[in-house]
Amino acid sequence: MTPEKLLDSVKENPFLLAPMAGITDCAFRSFMRELGCGVVVTELVSATGLRFSSEKTKKLMEFDEVQHPVGIQIFGEDQESLDYAARAIEQMGADFVDLNFGCPVPKVVKRGAGAALLRDLVALRQVLRVVKGAVSIPVTIKVRTGWDEGQRNADQVAQVAADEGITWMAIHGRTRAQGYSGLADWKYIAQVAASSPIPIIGNGDLTSAEKAQRALKDSGVLGVMIGRGCLKNPWIFRQCRGQDRDRNFSALLERLLFHLEKRYDERLVFLQVKKFAAWYSAGYPDSAHFRRQLFEIKDREFLKAEIFAFFQKMESLPQADTSSEPFLMGGHG
Repeated sequence: MTPEKLLDSVKENPFLLAPMAGITDCAFRSFMRELGCGVVVTELVSATGLRFSSEKTKKLMEFDEVQHPVGIQIFGEDQESLDYAARAIEQMGADFVDLNFGCPVPKVVKRGAGAALLRDLVALRQVLRVVKGAVSIPVTIKVRTGWDEGQRNADQVAQVAADEGITWMAIHGRTRAQGYSGLADWKYIAQVAASSPIPIIGNGDLTSAEKAQRALKDSGVLGVMIGRGCLKNPWIFRQCRGQDRDRNFSALLERLLFHLEKRYDERLVFLQVKKFAAWYSAGYPDSAHFRRQLFEIKDREFLKAEIFAFFQKMESLPQADTSSEPFLMGGHG
């Protein structure tokens, strides 16, 4: 895929699925594509793990044909491993390589990867040059606004990225120091977008279709990435594009099961269904009690019956705003 075609895909559907650790696996990406999201990106993949043939790492990179255009997100401090990983991604048939310069997790940052590179733009430039030189498919990057409030430099990163031929830069609107606390700074994202020589994708706190539509309109970005918003409302991408939320949870669960069963054994399907049902219940009456019950159930058919019964009662009820609930906050867009 050329950079032009990739950008055209975002223009056609500017509501992208944000990469989320432990969530945006192959099954979930296919499920979200079916529910209307645009471009998808895998969860974070270790370039070093891939180079040394980690089966777990390879599993994270799997994708279905329905996911195109799909990018694989990598991180690492070793340029040889990043070169190897980028070439492997192109050989797999992915549409683009996405480099992560935003991960705030200490074990990643301590190794000089993720958000650590925001403090060393010379090293960041060299990483971009190595990866861009390794492949013919587009290369994109995802960053934070900066290392901390005193070192917000996403505007400078955008210039470096443009110099090295990067297709777009996605900005999570928090500094590394913030982690996932506080609010995403969309004013800063808009400032960067206004001066950036390459297209900007905005990310952070888009927990409803209305917020996503407003952020897209007001910030001047090419597209927006939605993370935890789709963990509460799986129809958010359809709503972003002006379609109705059908609220048919029975049909939704059947499609979720279809995608999970293609990839996982019965034990993992059972656990995944519990996890997603718990997220989808956020904001509905008695959801806390429902979540506690879910994780006590041992029988699969009984689990399905309980989930169907709960959501059937909720189909006509409004879903309250729970964007600050702790179990929906950590690390999810």
